[in-house]
Amino acid sequence: PHRYHRTAAIATARRPKPKIRSKQISNLNDETSEAKTKKDLWLYNTMSRQKEVFKPKVSGKVGMYVCGITAYDFSHIGHARAYVTFDCLYRYLKYLGYEVCYVRNFTDVDDKIIARANELGENPISLSRRFCDEFLQDMASLHCLPPSVEPRVSDHIPQIIDMIKQIIDNGYAYC
Repeated sequence: PHRYHRTAAIATARRPKPKIRSKQISNLNDETSEAKTKKDLWLYNTMSRQKEVFKPKVSGKVGMYVCGITAYDFSHIGHARAYVTFDCLYRYLKYLGYEVCYVRNFTDVDDKIIARANELGENPISLSRRFCDEFLQDMASLHCLPPSVEPRVSDHIPQIIDMIKQIIDNGYAYC
């Protein structure tokens, strides 16, 4: 199929590896040098509505969940912006020495996917698989690192049904 948003020049271009600056800021003999090896990472906390120094719940480990695409069409610039941003955060956390478990899901079962598949006369699972593959090619072209885990909704339907039953049983479901 025609790839209107990927040219051969972009897909095959080789970029030199970036030079990463040393984490060390001061002389090793300085008694405060260990404290200066890592800069504070400030992130906006939507609950407190202010920037805060990032502190992982488990020392040295970070869990990072990023909502992935609903696979019914080609990626667009909004996807690129979001995933390049999270790729930068992922790389920076790793650079700081954290062990990062980066999860980015694929929604491969959805009303939009079914509607698009019906439009094209295609099987919904085949359609979503095709667009997941296209998305992965786009991320590779942008030199984004792959996440640690890429779960698909279709692989977790029984767990989703159990969770919904639990929500209903607890009286928290609504229409």
